[in-house]
Amino acid sequence: MNAHIRKVYIPMTETSFYILLCLREESHGYNIIRKVEKLTDGEIRISPGTMYGSLSKMEKDGLIHFVREEEKRKIYCITELGKNVLALEMKRIERLYRNMMEVR
Repeated sequence: MNAHIRKVYIPMTETSFYILLCLREESHGYNIIRKVEKLTDGEIRISPGTMYGSLSKMEKDGLIHFVREEEKRKIYCITELGKNVLALEMKRIERLYRNMMEVR
């Protein structure tokens, strides 16, 4: 993993985190928006502009890739690089949670 990817994605924004989390299964932007809203009980609402800008950037950076088009919707999936970045972020979040529980 190169320095650019580490600098841009670690620590990760909630938007990036949820997009990569959702793209462990093939999906399109609108479906990800709905899934994130459901996972967060409506606390996080990703706007279409943010979603499609993020998908474009992540694709350019190699974290996700275009799979196919269905009914004018682009279907994406996470790449190995994306899985590695997501795993690093999940470890970071787990560490934060452990530390929080120890300090209570």
